[in-house]
Amino acid sequence: MKVISRIIAVILFIIFFGFALKNTDPVTLHFFLGYEFPGPLVLMLLIFFVAGIAFGVFAMVPTLFRHRRDLSKHKKDLLSKEQEIQKLQTENSRPPQPDSV
Repeated sequence: MKVISRIIAVILFIIFFGFALKNTDPVTLHFFLGYEFPGPLVLMLLIFFVAGIAFGVFAMVPTLFRHRRDLSKHKKDLLSKEQEIQKLQTENSRPPQPDSV
């Protein structure tokens, strides 16, 4: 399985490297107020790809923290229920007390 994943990784690297070599044309990114940023097309694509990944990760952070908080709460609930079950099992395992006269 590792060999197959490595072969796929090498093939993808070769494809992306070829894509980068074919897209070295200079482009100019025009911002507001007359600002310009010249650079190769592949660099612009890489910058925006990485920025998209970063925005996606930042968008997932609140959900991740909410899920971790919920998981912690559920673990505490489970622990309290397990302790309650243990307590009930301990009480039921004692022999019955004789009636006092």
